[in-house]
Amino acid sequence: MSSQRWWSGDYHFAHSNIINFCDRPYREQTYPYTPEVIRMSVDLVTRHNKVVNEQDAVWVLGDIAMGNTVKNLNWAAQCVGHKTLLTGNHDKNFRRGGVERTGWDMKYADLGGFETVLHGTHKVELSSGEVVLVSHFPYTNADHTDDRYASMRPADDGQTWLLHGHVHEKWRQRGRMINVGVDAWAGAPVSEDTILELIAGGPNELAPLPWVL
Repeated sequence: MSSQRWWSGDYHFAHSNIINFCDRPYREQTYPYTPEVIRMSVDLVTRHNKVVNEQDAVWVLGDIAMGNTVKNLNWAAQCVGHKTLLTGNHDKNFRRGGVERTGWDMKYADLGGFETVLHGTHKVELSSGEVVLVSHFPYTNADHTDDRYASMRPADDGQTWLLHGHVHEKWRQRGRMINVGVDAWAGAPVSEDTILELIAGGPNELAPLPWVL
């Protein structure tokens, strides 16, 4: 079986509040551990492993787990594939203001099963030869209000496509920005083939796919 690359992000394992914030199909209960939040985390692992094979590459664009990170990275470890983490603002190893939190990259690697841990914005060549930017953050703020991470957003040159997370259910595609977070893709990673189809279709406005149990 040939391998392929998948894109995802914003799992928020063990984060009960995300259920209501993003209208995930689970009832919110008291943080941190309730049957509902465990059910969500188990289901996210199941959805991931239903589409990703062990030999596949997976890029996770940030915000993998909440609460007791050392404990809750175990959910990420159960997700198969050769995983790369590009950190988001809710990850303990996120370099806020460029400052490194010593030891956390290694913890995410050891406890979450990430083979590579990256920060900031990177250029990635897709299987088609298309070069895109990847970042936890989109080019523009989702609601155009207070933007605490303005300085960390990638610069838009007016041509380059961007794969990102952070905005959850706000959009699946907005112009040349493709949101790869689970809230845009019915709780699962999105294949690179699907990403290439969106790019071939040009700038567009697409709402998230329905996410149901």
